[in-house]
Amino acid sequence: MHFPQRLLCAVIGAIALLTPLRAANVQLGIDVLEAHHFAELQGKRVGLITNATGIDSHGVSTVDVLRNAPGVQLVALFGPEHGVYGSDYAGQYVESSTDPRTGLPVYSLYGPTRKPTADMLKDVDVLVYDIQDIGCRSYTFISTLGLAMEAAGEANVRFCVLDRPDPLNGNRVEGPMLDPKFRSFTSQWNIPYVYGLTPGELAYMIHSSPGWIKKVPPLTIVSMKGWYRSMYWGDTGLVWIPTSPHIPTAETSLHYVATGMLGEAGGVSNGVGYTLPFAVFGHPTFDSFTLADQMNQMKMPGILFEPVTYKPFYNLFKNDIVNGVQLFYTDPDKVNLCNVAVQILYRAYHSSGTHMFRPSDDGDSGPSAFDHIAGTDELRLAIQGGKTPEEIIASWQQDLMAFREARRPYLLYGERPRTEAGN
Repeated sequence: MHFPQRLLCAVIGAIALLTPLRAANVQLGIDVLEAHHFAELQGKRVGLITNATGIDSHGVSTVDVLRNAPGVQLVALFGPEHGVYGSDYAGQYVESSTDPRTGLPVYSLYGPTRKPTADMLKDVDVLVYDIQDIGCRSYTFISTLGLAMEAAGEANVRFCVLDRPDPLNGNRVEGPMLDPKFRSFTSQWNIPYVYGLTPGELAYMIHSSPGWIKKVPPLTIVSMKGWYRSMYWGDTGLVWIPTSPHIPTAETSLHYVATGMLGEAGGVSNGVGYTLPFAVFGHPTFDSFTLADQMNQMKMPGILFEPVTYKPFYNLFKNDIVNGVQLFYTDPDKVNLCNVAVQILYRAYHSSGTHMFRPSDDGDSGPSAFDHIAGTDELRLAIQGGKTPEEIIASWQQDLMAFREARRPYLLYGERPRTEAGN
């Protein structure tokens, strides 16, 4: 059942690496570290938290870069959700093991142990984090980031983040804030659903915000060069490695915000199990053309909906004909992804036969699962209680304004200079 997901990730990753690399506009944290001749890690025993996305701008794995770095001793690998090679599907228990390619121990941080233990860190001087994220709170890599930072603090180990772009861009701040009652591995930090920070900036915020983690370690952030807040992935000149089996392209990051919560609401397909994960949503009883017309009539900025019919290969509605719409971004700078998500959730819930928010047999969807992904029960209760999307969206705005101010001291990157923007 899960073989197609692993195969999809492996094939797309292989294609990406076989594609000739053009000169990147952005130097990643790992590139800057290399340019510094690894000064930040000289003479240190290094543990590396990474996965398949951990590559430099030339496509070389961070594992191999650090293994061959003079004066650096790579002693252990740590794998987040989906594993060090990104081949495990969402929610699958990842076991600790020995990496057959390097012979290094691989410690799983997704399973019973989600934070490095003292024993895992006993031979480590510096714990390095190099993972590409997608900029959405419910994506668990940032939970691993902060919990690993806390473990490093408790073990008196330095923590080092090799920074990477936010593919949603660094200006996008959207959606509900976390209600502490719903703190979980999919909603770990006091940030909105879309938070507009790179991994390095978020690490800086976690490190400096009292009470977010129990013990703070010495922190080093190796910043990027050439990245600006308004950049999308296509502006960077970098190749995209799937961050997980259902995020095959950088644009899928945008789709994930718009339709991802449908997966936990249950009853409506969001394309997972088909070739367009998160880029579509539908149900066997929907009328694709009517739905597309209704969505387009709202005239939401920056997005277009087109009718689509598809048959999932696995997951919800496997082998059934699903009628729905496909999302296209006509202007990503104008679209508010969380506003789109609310409109989709509202319309899906109020469509007959969708049966959203009902507990599932496996617990992967339903009220509790949805609330923990959303980071609050207010969204679900508002939809069920008949509040309009506009009322729901308006309820977030004051908190979002406060967060934009709170994050300001931790921004490591600015806007592109006017001369570089061609103005």
